[in-house]
Amino acid sequence: MSPDRRPAQPVDRTVPDEALEAAVAAGNIPTLLLVLAHLTGDDGWLGEGYRPTRTVALHDNDSGGLSERVQAEIRTATVESLRAVRDGRLPVPAPPDDDHLVAMLSFSLGETIPDEYGPSMAEEAGFRTPPQIAWADGRPVSADHHEVLIVGAGASGLATAIGLRDLGVAVSVVERSDGVGGVWQENTYPGAGVDTPAHLYSLSFAPNRSWSRYYAKQPEVRAYLEDMSAEHGLDEVIAFGTEVTRARWDDAAQRWAVTLRDADGERTVTPSVVVSCVGNLNQAAIPDLPGRDEFAGPSFHSSRWPAGLDVTGQRVTVIGTGATAMQIVPAVADDAAEVTVFQRTPQWVVPNPNYLRTVPDGVRLLMERTPYYASFYRLRLVWQFQDKLLATLRRDPDWPHPERAVSAANDKHRAFITAAIEERLGDDAERLRDRVIPSYPPYFKRILMDNEWFDTIRRDDVDLVTEPVVAVDPDAVVTSSGARHETDVVVYATGFHSHRLLYPMDIVGRRGESLRDRWGDDDADAHLGISVPGFPNFFVLGGPHTTLAHGGSAIFASECARAHVLGLLTTMIEQDVASIEVRDEVAECYAARVDAEHEQLIWTHEGAGTWYRNEKGRVVNAMPWRSVDYWAMTRDHGLDAFHVRRRPVTGRGPS
Repeated sequence: MSPDRRPAQPVDRTVPDEALEAAVAAGNIPTLLLVLAHLTGDDGWLGEGYRPTRTVALHDNDSGGLSERVQAEIRTATVESLRAVRDGRLPVPAPPDDDHLVAMLSFSLGETIPDEYGPSMAEEAGFRTPPQIAWADGRPVSADHHEVLIVGAGASGLATAIGLRDLGVAVSVVERSDGVGGVWQENTYPGAGVDTPAHLYSLSFAPNRSWSRYYAKQPEVRAYLEDMSAEHGLDEVIAFGTEVTRARWDDAAQRWAVTLRDADGERTVTPSVVVSCVGNLNQAAIPDLPGRDEFAGPSFHSSRWPAGLDVTGQRVTVIGTGATAMQIVPAVADDAAEVTVFQRTPQWVVPNPNYLRTVPDGVRLLMERTPYYASFYRLRLVWQFQDKLLATLRRDPDWPHPERAVSAANDKHRAFITAAIEERLGDDAERLRDRVIPSYPPYFKRILMDNEWFDTIRRDDVDLVTEPVVAVDPDAVVTSSGARHETDVVVYATGFHSHRLLYPMDIVGRRGESLRDRWGDDDADAHLGISVPGFPNFFVLGGPHTTLAHGGSAIFASECARAHVLGLLTTMIEQDVASIEVRDEVAECYAARVDAEHEQLIWTHEGAGTWYRNEKGRVVNAMPWRSVDYWAMTRDHGLDAFHVRRRPVTGRGPS
């Protein structure tokens, strides 16, 4: 086996026959075929007689579109191969090489995956170690001259801290909340959960194979991150209840002076490197409505849901119909006396047969205790939910109907989702159609999953109001017509200041310029979304232009950025470099490329607003690249794009 390739997960030799048979009976046929072919080394299982139909939309294609007879043949052979592995009669092979992996996945998914995806897919599966995130000849002494401060203990902060500790680089983490998890620590509202498949929503080097649902809820996601932190002993390096208020670059010392504030007051630390992992969905946006502060009952942003709040028998108002509202409203409708939902703009909502499904016990056994099933299943999701959609979101300048779509392919999305919505509306289609089907192109805004949304708004005790909210009275919400909607609880599901990155931290770089001066409130830029000219040894994970708006997992983008930062730091240390600062021309060239690419994509289409772009119409959040392109960009760990400063003769600088 190549030294950069990893074996499959350990074999559980205790699984009884009847459990294996029940598990395989519940398994996904296209995934089982990959396991069977790889364990046996018999590519005949990847032949025409067993070829699954193409996996479309958001469906798992569990049967593969194959006959019952062929499915039974595959399941019987899979049980036998897993028994042989369990009993030691069949050795577990090394992971497939990149080219064969792509060919296998193409067969399983019923479409051609380009060969260029091989290396990134292998990393996503945990088959390959990312290059340069290791020392070439053992840990250099120069590593002693660097201490890294990570801001934020969400998924990206924890992952980066683990990588640094594995390298033997001193690291500390500050987290303003009282626990790890980031958005999963803060967002505890009813129904909170991922809208990315759960089996994509874990780190490639620390996969969670034990999800109880195909789309996990908040407590389980937070528990995964807490368990990972505990397993790697990160609590000893995390300062909870601590936030960064200021950071100043000391050019003479080649270090940062960072002011931290906690319950005991302020203190200053002087790391050589600062990595921001605070993300862009952490500053609540609440409309400044007249009378808002005079409301007599509970009134709060969705990310600040009061602990212990009981809405049983209450009249609940939810302002907003984005992703958060679509999780809250179905979750509270059964308990509340009535729910009133105020909608500014309708959303494209897609059917997803997996969204409410629990993972069967048998499938969990396959994920947790058999080789390769979890990895191959994850890679099928990578292709389905990440890059394959982006090509259909390019704007066709010759398309004659830009008011409804950006291209013929995009118009097919409109037709498919519209038909699905009308089917869900049933007898209420005529009453609700015009209120819930958007006029703008599909995927212009974030696409949402049908969480029994249409069933919920059809209820007699749920009212969807499309008049603008203009004021709040002590006991009611008032709309533009003057109508008063009496209520007991007001929930602002109104999103976040997603463009105001790293606010309210005051970060001042080498030139005496603050990030706020450079970016303003809504126009952030960074090379690869990570490095900013004038700010040496400062890196951003979850930075501008890194939101996978065309689909996929935020975990993927953060792992790309993490690999880039860790690679740069290993290069710096091996070359005994004190600081690096991305060159202006490099960052400017990247920004121009981003803007030019976005001019070809859906998010610059004229129409309704989207949180991906700022008030001037510039896209700030969404990534214009395929994930495989961003993966390749972030694998460059050389220092040619940076100004390089050697370590001062005086060594460590002030303490």
